Amino acid sequence: MPSDNTKKPSRGTELHLSNKYFALNHVESRDLHQNSNDESDEKMRKTKYIEVLAKSMINKVTSPDLFMDYSLNPYQGCEHGCTYCYARPTHNYWGYSAADEFENTILVKTNALDILKKELSNKNYDVKPIMLSGNTDCYQPAEHKYQITRKILQLLLSWKHPVQLITKNALILRDLDLLKELSKLHLCAVAVSITASTDQTRRIMEPRASTIDSRWKIIRTLSEHKIPVHAMLAPIIPGINDSELFKMVQTAAEHGANSTSYQIVRLNGDLQAIFENFLTKQLPDRKDKVLQAIKSCHDGQLNDSRFGLRMKGRGNVADIIKQQFKLAHSKYFTNSTKTELRKDLFSPIINGQLRIW
Repeated sequence: MPSDNTKKPSRGTELHLSNKYFALNHVESRDLHQNSNDESDEKMRKTKYIEVLAKSMINKVTSPDLFMDYSLNPYQGCEHGCTYCYARPTHNYWGYSAADEFENTILVKTNALDILKKELSNKNYDVKPIMLSGNTDCYQPAEHKYQITRKILQLLLSWKHPVQLITKNALILRDLDLLKELSKLHLCAVAVSITASTDQTRRIMEPRASTIDSRWKIIRTLSEHKIPVHAMLAPIIPGINDSELFKMVQTAAEHGANSTSYQIVRLNGDLQAIFENFLTKQLPDRKDKVLQAIKSCHDGQLNDSRFGLRMKGRGNVADIIKQQFKLAHSKYFTNSTKTELRKDLFSPIINGQLRIW
């Protein structure tokens, strides 16, 4: 756990990394905090929203490690600024840095609803739950302005399509009215991302995300309204938050979560440089220990892309984390339940009329 005098960042990272896909991109990787001035500080604070037109919205998920069939991301990039976020390297595909620009340059898919309607209306569409989001948080601050997630939920409710959501933002409670109606039809389940038992750890890793207390409130509120809610304890980072895992499981159960699971951190692509810089700035005294512990979970590497191993890892450290979780789970989740969403109710409305299959 970090000390109280740890420097609290305004952003997740102060790095700018060049985009590896641009052959003519000669921008050097740099630390924006070095030679800091008012102009660079303002650049770090200010977020740009860039409106884009998507060609497709539903992504088919084939990974056996993930509990979703389809994912849908209204936004690319995420202002939460989580230093460990596996989605950061995907910002390269859009022409931006996985570091600073991932959290201050947000792409907004303004035509998301129209594209989704077309995809759901396709006669060959195979009905399965859609996960919002799977990559970046659908309730990040951009949602306050654009409300794309809410509009998608309204569509899915009117067409009776099953939906899953995963978020760490308390903004989800704004849409409690829609979630309750979806849940009554067994069309909705929510996963809440929890990364610590208290806010002290969260503040340095997720500077712009909702507080841990507010996430417990999300779980409590959803549970009280009979909305299936899963506590996703991820990522577990040995040397930072692994000692809080037992308490996280206990608190999730006490707040009414139906189920829980965990994942061990893995640092893919540019995330390695970003996370190492974070450790240098925030936890220099334990940097080497943390990196070595992560490597011990992934056969000596900071990342592991192998199905079946990448989420849980293996080795002594991974086994200790696994046993801690199993002990807590057996004590506090004796009645853990799995939610099955209905697919047979789906009724797309085309031009004001129900479609005849």
